[in-house]
Amino acid sequence: MKMIKISMLVLALGLMSFSAVAPVKSLATKTEKIETASTIVWKAETIDVGQIPQGTPKAIVYEFKNTGKTAVVITNVQGSCGCTATDYTKEPIQPGKTAKVTATYNAANKGGFTKTVTVTTSAETTPKVLTLKGTVI
Repeated sequence: MKMIKISMLVLALGLMSFSAVAPVKSLATKTEKIETASTIVWKAETIDVGQIPQGTPKAIVYEFKNTGKTAVVITNVQGSCGCTATDYTKEPIQPGKTAKVTATYNAANKGGFTKTVTVTTSAETTPKVLTLKGTVI
């Protein structure tokens, strides 16, 4: 009896592993795909500042251009820790214009570092994660 229960369990698990799911095709048209493409082009998403002296805050500037057809607004900028202060362009960035996000790293502790800055804009559904790295000497 115990052998029959084990056989049934193995059979049930085996059948469940063969379930088929039909692939989902995108319903978006070519026009929709173009409209959802990013309208922000970053000059650099990762900046290596090299060696910086301890006790001296270092400002890192990220620039982007609005390549879209409507104005872009930066809605939030957040550093990955309290050691990274942020500032950014507050007014709407018109098509063809550039804007800046500044991250100021407090170089308090010696050694290598990698920090991130998350930028949320009206142009993208997913926030952009920018990276800064270097070594405090």
